[in-house]
Amino acid sequence: MNDLTLESLARRVDALEKVIAANEAGRARRDWRDVVGISEDNEFTRLMLAEIEAAHQADRQAALSEEGQ
Repeated sequence: MNDLTLESLARRVDALEKVIAANEAGRARRDWRDVVGISEDNEFTRLMLAEIEAAHQADRQAALSEEGQ
């Protein structure tokens, strides 16, 4: 087994920080185009989208009602 010293732990932590930084940098470049088309066309997805659209429509109606007051 390796001898654990502060120096060896510092080197390991440094190596891990570099790996994490590289992973985060790759993730930061992603945008909405990476997920377009990722959802399957199934009943659950259709129900979810219908619920989202209903919530948006309710928000629109509420905003219009507040405007007219």
